[in-house]
Amino acid sequence: MFAPGQKTSEHGQYSHWFLLTASIFITCLIISNIIAVKFINIFNLVLPAAIIIFPISYIFGDVLTEVYGYRQARQVIWLGFFCNLIAVIAIYLGQILPAASFWDGQAAYERILGYTPRLLLASFLAYLVGEFTNSFVMAKMKIATKGRWLWTRTIGSTLIGQGLDSLVFMTLAFVGTIPVGTLTGAIVVQWLSKSAYEAIITPLTYRVVDFLKKKERLDVFDYDTRFNPLLFRE
Repeated sequence: MFAPGQKTSEHGQYSHWFLLTASIFITCLIISNIIAVKFINIFNLVLPAAIIIFPISYIFGDVLTEVYGYRQARQVIWLGFFCNLIAVIAIYLGQILPAASFWDGQAAYERILGYTPRLLLASFLAYLVGEFTNSFVMAKMKIATKGRWLWTRTIGSTLIGQGLDSLVFMTLAFVGTIPVGTLTGAIVVQWLSKSAYEAIITPLTYRVVDFLKKKERLDVFDYDTRFNPLLFRE
């Protein structure tokens, strides 16, 4: 067992492994928001294309909390939020700037990359609720299980976090525009699909967690952590 409170490096700086993990988390988040506009059909289940990569952000969110603790995960979650906000602003500015006279892709740009305020609000709130809940449950379950049975934490936290993410996003984005029964079915399908993804890829999560704990000589338990998501530093 490695030192529970050890920093990410002996100099107190973020290690390159931590930065790599955080970068993958944020990259998956931003890409998923861009490709979510397309709906795909897998085994007669209609899902947003983001299903192929968004759950990976949850997996790396699990890795961040498991290895580095809730404090570090909280910083990365907020960093992901602000990075995504920058991407949205840049895409919006690209949309409203005058197009060159020879360019005929404005309508396609707006259809694929354009966001409505309602969808943006739903996406941002769902992300914060889902990610912070996932990290909180992960950290608390690690203490309760004394660091054993990693699979119970990864799957359990995802069931709750992804469930809230799907519920918040789908409700805020589509309530009043589609029948309640259809909306409920879509929420359940997204929730179960993302959770199944997490369960299937659990062996990979184990490998990444084991690798990082050995490389970092770190295994944080959040015994004294303040779990307020609004605290940027403690």
